[in-house]
Amino acid sequence: MTLWEAIWKTFILGAVQGLTEFLPVSSSGHLTLLQKILGYNDESLMFVNIMLHFGTLVSVCIIFRKDILALFKKPFKTLLMLIVATIPAAVVGLLCNDYIEDIFNGAQGILYLAICFACTALMLLVTEMVAKRRKTHAELGWKNTIPMGIVQAVALFPGISRSGSTIFAGTVAGTKPDKLAKFSFLMSIPVILGGFVLELKNIIFPSEDTTLVCGTNDIIGMIVGVIAAAVFGFIAIKFMLKIISKANYKWFSLYLVLLSLTCFWLDALAIL
Repeated sequence: MTLWEAIWKTFILGAVQGLTEFLPVSSSGHLTLLQKILGYNDESLMFVNIMLHFGTLVSVCIIFRKDILALFKKPFKTLLMLIVATIPAAVVGLLCNDYIEDIFNGAQGILYLAICFACTALMLLVTEMVAKRRKTHAELGWKNTIPMGIVQAVALFPGISRSGSTIFAGTVAGTKPDKLAKFSFLMSIPVILGGFVLELKNIIFPSEDTTLVCGTNDIIGMIVGVIAAAVFGFIAIKFMLKIISKANYKWFSLYLVLLSLTCFWLDALAIL
């Protein structure tokens, strides 16, 4: 890969990762689709994914640094709720991560993406309908954080949005919009960190048939990708905080419907 190719490809991937990690449209789904289009192989994907996740992790930690520090102050209730809410995704990730990757990287991967994008679109429509009609809201507690944790595990499937699914569960449970927004983004930290560690493990302890080769051009390109992921992640979080307060998700839903139809078309014509 030439230097220019490495830069523009990883910039695109970084920008998309940063935006879609926090917008309710599924970052994993977009990256899976884009990486197929850009022609990345399985070996290079490990290096790309680990670095882009690091970029988005930086952005969320910067914005919520005060909330992160507050987690470690007595009585630690929010920290405990965050730990419990992360358990379902951690269990599913450890047990099913390789299986999920094999399915979505396989011959029918685009078809599965189309189905998952459509499911996220439906969730967002329901979220807006419920949020617009709700008159009273509940404080953040176990009754709303546990459902958020359960649906976050489902979001390990590419095409199912992590932020979209947690906002959906929190809204249905009646959580206050501001509390819901902060907790949803805080939930992303251990999940992104967990994905980072899993990809790092695959690089440090590669399988026998995996060979990872990173040249100077790849490294320079990834620096650009990490910066792009961090910058666009920062922008996406700020934007989503406003969106959640207004509960305006229909345009994201429409976008996902169009994306789902595109994936169906690509699969039917065997383009990807």
